[in-house]
Amino acid sequence: MIKLKVILPNIKYNIIPCEKRIQIYSRSFYNTPIRCFTKKNDLNVIEELKKRGLVNALTSFDVINQVKNQTTIYCGVDPTAPSLHLGNLLTLIGLLHFNLHGHRTIALIGGATGSIGDPSGRNTERLPLSFSTIEKNVIAIDNQIRQIFINGKKYASRRGFKIGDELDNVIILNNLNWFQKMSALELLNDIGRYARVGTMLARDSVKSRMENTGGISFTEFSYQLLQAYDFWHLYHYHQCRIQLGGSDQWGNITAGIDLIHKKKSDTKTITGSLEPIEHTTAFGVTMPLLLTSTGEKFGKSAGNAIWLDDKMTSAYELYQYFMKITDADLEKYLRMFTILSIEEIDQILKTHMESPEKRYGHEKLASEITEFVHGVAGLQRAQLATRVLFGDPLENIRGHDLIEAFSHDSQRLTSIHHNKIVNCTIDRVAVAAGACKSRSEANKLIKVGGLYLNDQRVINPQYKVMDNDLLDGIVCVIRTGKSNYHLIRVIE
Repeated sequence: MIKLKVILPNIKYNIIPCEKRIQIYSRSFYNTPIRCFTKKNDLNVIEELKKRGLVNALTSFDVINQVKNQTTIYCGVDPTAPSLHLGNLLTLIGLLHFNLHGHRTIALIGGATGSIGDPSGRNTERLPLSFSTIEKNVIAIDNQIRQIFINGKKYASRRGFKIGDELDNVIILNNLNWFQKMSALELLNDIGRYARVGTMLARDSVKSRMENTGGISFTEFSYQLLQAYDFWHLYHYHQCRIQLGGSDQWGNITAGIDLIHKKKSDTKTITGSLEPIEHTTAFGVTMPLLLTSTGEKFGKSAGNAIWLDDKMTSAYELYQYFMKITDADLEKYLRMFTILSIEEIDQILKTHMESPEKRYGHEKLASEITEFVHGVAGLQRAQLATRVLFGDPLENIRGHDLIEAFSHDSQRLTSIHHNKIVNCTIDRVAVAAGACKSRSEANKLIKVGGLYLNDQRVINPQYKVMDNDLLDGIVCVIRTGKSNYHLIRVIE
């Protein structure tokens, strides 16, 4: 028998301690040295995540020792929508914690697996997306992840973490890059031969679907094989030792670990023999799923997604979502969604409980999360929008700031030409703004005192909007009832 020897890319890490700093040189990550990075504390990152309620399960407690030294971790997301949602934010925060502790972090976008569909947590088959849609979603999510890490590390810097460039130790990959080069025969030989159907059938994501009348297609059944190969590929070519995911990803993660162990122990492959690599152990860390009060998983499938793209869910709406959570969830969310120290969180909760009606804790939580996702500018927009929509006098707010605050809120901000607003009766303007469905509805509101222009009650149905009604000459605000606001940006 002839054995063919395959020489794999030489991937080498030189770890140079310098006080509490770690400097890494890796030929697999752009051939450039990563800048020195100083950690805020020496707490083991797994222990840190446990304290915050961000660990659901570990595939092995040995992972705690693995992270005592610099390592690489990844989590993946499929581009099934043009934006990530609040449920995805938890794993990104988990990646950020690892990154801030000096570890390499890989965000993997499933350009290939997104066309298959993960059956985890679903009762029905996903509707297939076109390749063009997936490609657009990949580009959008790639940009979004980059921006979230940039915002997140700036956010961390303002809270005492010393960091280098925002994308130091961060890499974003697309699994289409390796799957598109693989034929069906290669897939069966390189992955399928190591999988056991009995084990695949026993996974919860498959069992629950098999019990359904609709069953599961072979396409979705094979999803776990592709995600398993992702882990092996990153393990082999990027020295990735840990996969991070939601608790519903346990079966997919363990499938990857199983594939890694089998491929490393089997020296014979379709192309020859693989040279052994040291430290062949791989690990999985799962995080709790973000659930609604009724136990439903947050996400677009449940129809209740809070999107991280402010064009789909405005910074104001994200801010208000956390302003409205129950007191019972406040401590949990402060620990999970912020990087404030446990001591800081305890102090926030203590201050909050002194006067719960002031919602101090909610305001801190909403501010932290909005700043992390949308940056300081996004937080300022959300806070200004909150002031406006909760009754702050408009006379204290500049028109340009008002437009900026609602710039991505298409439900509340409408752009209308000057000649369709100025010198037009208020009932027509209210309909044009979307505040009323018809002129008759607007007139009924005026009669009962329920329609306002720039916080002033309108009492004359024939009142005409004039240039001096426009704040800074560019915007006016229509309100119906106590809190139904609509803004009109006047354009020439």
